[in-house]
Amino acid sequence: MNYEFCTRTDPGLARENNEDSIALDEATRLGVLADGMGGYNAGEIASGMATTFIKSELGRWLSQAGRHANAREVRRAMEICVDNANRSIFNAANSNPQYSGMGTTLVLGVFQDERLMLGHIGDSRCYRLRAGDLAQITKDHSLLQEQLDAGLITPEQAATSSNKNLVTRALGVEDAVLLEVNEHRVEPGDIYMMCSDGLSDMVDDDGIAKILGGDVPLEQKAAQLIDAANANGGRDNISVLLAQVSTDSKKRGLLSRWLG
Repeated sequence: MNYEFCTRTDPGLARENNEDSIALDEATRLGVLADGMGGYNAGEIASGMATTFIKSELGRWLSQAGRHANAREVRRAMEICVDNANRSIFNAANSNPQYSGMGTTLVLGVFQDERLMLGHIGDSRCYRLRAGDLAQITKDHSLLQEQLDAGLITPEQAATSSNKNLVTRALGVEDAVLLEVNEHRVEPGDIYMMCSDGLSDMVDDDGIAKILGGDVPLEQKAAQLIDAANANGGRDNISVLLAQVSTDSKKRGLLSRWLG
């Protein structure tokens, strides 16, 4: 499989600073996106610590383990790196009054040819566009999602709820946090989008699907997503990480010649 990646982040229209952070290691096909929270500047400290630490530690492990590490090994490495990042943020928040209470959501993916190992904490999301159909493949750790799961509110009510941004799980807020990790099968033609809620709150699924399915380069799709979020109000920082999958045409062509 061939992977093409691109990232883009924007402060939006309502905030002066950007508390989102993105890290991409194309060599190991590792993508990390975080949306920080906390007092003045503390959110961007937390998200920056998370993406920098995880890219460094997990990227180093992946480069040593190779792309052939099995799913169990990758899952365990993700859990260990996220746990270490959580403790670093938690300790920084507790040792510096300026950073008290800071934390961050997180979504990270390790792409291994036909497999994606996807982890997340909070309400930063990952979507997949496959054959024109858009699916959200992470499930928010939020009060709103719990209310939906319990049947207390409808999806229509959820769209206008004041509880939209109350997460039930975040990195760095407590001394331990549970990373939810799921394995997904990857197919040629898939497009994966990791994003902060500054995008998903501003652009509906139909709008996302239309942009991701457009016949333009990946970088242009990322720019269009940011523009759409801002056109709809841009009430929060907006970040996207896109991954587009294709088959290795050179290898396939060589194999075809061999097979005659």
